This record gives sequence, structure tokens and C-alpha cells, in this order.
Amino acid sequence: MASEDVLRRWRLILGRYASQPLAQAQFSSGDWKLDQALEYLYGREYDGRGLEQPRGRGGSLDPSQLRAVDWLTRSRKLFPKDVFERMQTQAIEKYRITELLNDPAVLRSLDATPDLARALLGMRGRLSVQMRDAVREVIAKTVDEITRRLKNDFVNALAGRRNRNRRSLLKSSQNFDWRGTIQANLKNFDSQRRQIVIERPRFHARVKRNLPWDIILCVDQSGSMTNSIIYSAVIVGIMSSLPSVRVKLVVFDTSVVDLTHLAHDPVEVLLTVQLGGGTDIGRAVRYCETLIGNPRRTVFALISDFEEGAPPAALLAAIQRLAEARVTQLGLAALDEQAEPVYDRQMAQRLASKGMHVAALTPVHFAQWLAEVMQ
Repeated sequence: MASEDVLRRWRLILGRYASQPLAQAQFSSGDWKLDQALEYLYGREYDGRGLEQPRGRGGSLDPSQLRAVDWLTRSRKLFPKDVFERMQTQAIEKYRITELLNDPAVLRSLDATPDLARALLGMRGRLSVQMRDAVREVIAKTVDEITRRLKNDFVNALAGRRNRNRRSLLKSSQNFDWRGTIQANLKNFDSQRRQIVIERPRFHARVKRNLPWDIILCVDQSGSMTNSIIYSAVIVGIMSSLPSVRVKLVVFDTSVVDLTHLAHDPVEVLLTVQLGGGTDIGRAVRYCETLIGNPRRTVFALISDFEEGAPPAALLAAIQRLAEARVTQLGLAALDEQAEPVYDRQMAQRLASKGMHVAALTPVHFAQWLAEVMQ
């Protein structure tokens, strides 16, 4: 016999199509609200497949009982934050709930996340002018939140190196001086516990450095790369604030667009990119070649799934020319906080054979890689 909790969970999973629907009286008030919220959203999956409403159910869970704004308010309270954020993204991206796409106030009430920004970017061309303004605000919130999380680590990696000759009061794990800490605290050795008692940890100071480097980000704007585009825009915005780093931003599909003049404004970059379309990576790389002034002080980062739509010979030849000119090259199959790559592995191997490093990196790891190659 299955426990009541297992039966309850299956009832919530199956919704209106459970073989033995539970009566409202058998639900707690919290379970009943959960069931309504789930039915409001995921019942649309059944409707979209043309399945009929089960007989004998009555209308107690009819999704029309809830308005979109009521569903949002209730779901935000009922579900954990990460679950709710996933549900609100599916409501827009998959189920296209009309009220969410027609009411700016409702859209502004959503929790700003990268997934929500991705969904809104994918459909912004089909929205009214007033909805586009609301989309801009949601995307701006998302950009601000990502920037807040990344900026300190990113700037710290690129704007300074450790000075082993000077001590610092800045207590960062990246600056921790373990050798100096041991030396300074040997006198505190506890012979009974056989441990050093650390009274004063030591940290390296960081000194600013001039980085006479050009960094070119060449970003594939095909639909599968949306998450990487969002993070690329934020990273370019952060690097644009560093006075000794010159950043160039190029996006491409079958056309090539130079957005360097917008690099300081990630929101405007995201509202400018045109998601989807074909892919001509070779054309984009050849354009980026024209931007290189000092090859040995240039980092070229190609952010793409490497699904080349044009004949690959031109792309491979361009990568080889850059390698021969001593340009530092990195092919990024993913650039977001999950770094889950989906890419053409065969093409990635061919690019690597011509002199490009290929990896899937989080933004912080990308910053660390940049710092290493620019030492």
C-alpha cells in the first residue's frame, strides 16, 4: 500500500487526469492551492495536445478561475524560489500566457532571472511598444543582478596581481598567503592538539597593473546561444569600465555587427542583438582580423556552438592565420554560470588543431583564464 503522501504527490503530478481524483475535502487548504497553481499552468500542456477534459471532474479546478496576476502572486508564496522562477519562465516561453504578455504591470512584477530574460529576448519583436518598455526594465534588473554577482571577482582577476612583498588587510581567499600565515603563527603551536592556532592570517596585497591588451569578443547570436549572449554583454560592460583594457564586441549570424560603441551598456546590447538565423562564423572571424592592431597583445574570444553554416575552409584558414600571428585565441562553447556546453565537437577539434584553445567556462573562470594569459 502506498503511503498517503505518495498518493498526494502523484495526484498533484497527474492533475485532472489522475485515475481516482481526490475530492476537495481530502486536500489540505495548502494542497488545494498547489493543485490549482499547477493546473493553471501545466493543464495547458494537455489542452495543447487536444486531450478532452476528463468526465465527472466538474469545474472546480478550471484554470479560468485564476487570473495571471493571481497565479503569480499565489505561486510566488507556494513554491521555493528556484521552482517559481522556472514556472514563470515556462509560463512565458512555452505557454505564452496572454495576460503576462499584455500587461506591463504584471510583467514588471516577475522575478528577474537570466532564464526569464532569455524568454523575453526571444519574443520581444512580437510585443507592443509599452510591453517593450517593461521588457527593458526586466532585462535591466537581470543585468544588474548578474553584474553584482560577477563584478568583484572579475575586476579582481583582471585589474590586479598579487604582490608577495606587501601585506594586505583585504581578506580575500584569492589573496590568502598560506606560507606567511604558517611562519607568523608557528609560535602558537599547540603540542597537545598538534595544531597551529592561527591568530593573524596573512594576505597578499594586490597591485594595479597596466594591461596593454585588446580583448575581442565575437559572439554567435543564434538562438541556442542566448544565455552566453546575456553573460557576454555583462562581461563586456564590466571590462569596459577598466581604463587600461580595450574591449571590442562583435555579434554575428550570417551578418556581422560591430557593437563596440554599445559595449558599456549591456542592456542596450541585449536589446540590439537579433536572435536566430543562420551562422557564418568564418565571416565574423575575418572581420575581427581587421580589428587587430598588436597581435601579441590581443585576446580573441569566439563564443559559439561552432555550428558553421558556411563551408568551413574560410573559418579554419582565418583561425590558422591568427595563430601564426601569435594572437591568443579561445573558443568558448558556453559562457554562463552553469557552463553546460552544447556544440559541434568535430568542428571544435578542427579549430583546436589550428591553434585555438576550446573550453566551456563560467564567467569567473573566463576572467581567471584572461588574467593568466595576460601576465
